[in-house]
Amino acid sequence: MSGRWSRSAALLLTGAVALLAAGCGIRGTSVPVDAGPAPSRASCRTPESERTAEGAGHVSVRIYLLCSSRILSVSRTARLGDEKASPKPVQVATALLEQLRLPPTAAESAAGFSTAVEDWVEISGAAEDDPDRALRLNRPPEEIQSLALAQIVCTFADTTVADEDGKVVLGGPDSQRDPLKAYQCTEEMRRNPGTAVNSGVLVS
Repeated sequence: MSGRWSRSAALLLTGAVALLAAGCGIRGTSVPVDAGPAPSRASCRTPESERTAEGAGHVSVRIYLLCSSRILSVSRTARLGDEKASPKPVQVATALLEQLRLPPTAAESAAGFSTAVEDWVEISGAAEDDPDRALRLNRPPEEIQSLALAQIVCTFADTTVADEDGKVVLGGPDSQRDPLKAYQCTEEMRRNPGTAVNSGVLVS
């Protein structure tokens, strides 16, 4: 009798071991598990500029590109006009915006950089009653993707486009309907560019 029970116990134990081995000891679950974002391989190391200055009017500039959910500055060269006169803020803004619209260079792409500024984004100078350094985008700033707006604001902030306080004053194309707003390139904006669209302060 005891032998029969021993054989039965051995069979049950063998079956349990087989089930554990088949399932690797881990029970399945229907509840989704959030393991966080996949690890990024982007180095986000600022590459050397591949667009070297050639000819009069070309200078080294810093523009902000996206990398790993942040915006970081990279070096480029841009034509800001001839050497006989200092470029106007709108000329500087136009040249920098052109750089932001360009696709990343091979080195920038390899480091994980990209741009959210699309080809349709354009900029013009101040309207009749605007402050001197005000700029008008072809759409109101709040209608531009926040990541792109952060790139634009931070790229303009360290240049003659910004006012004495480092603020970039932007508005939409209609000076009667699109109020001007002042934007600052803060550490928060660089770390979380999605906040840019709601960061503007109305200019009185």
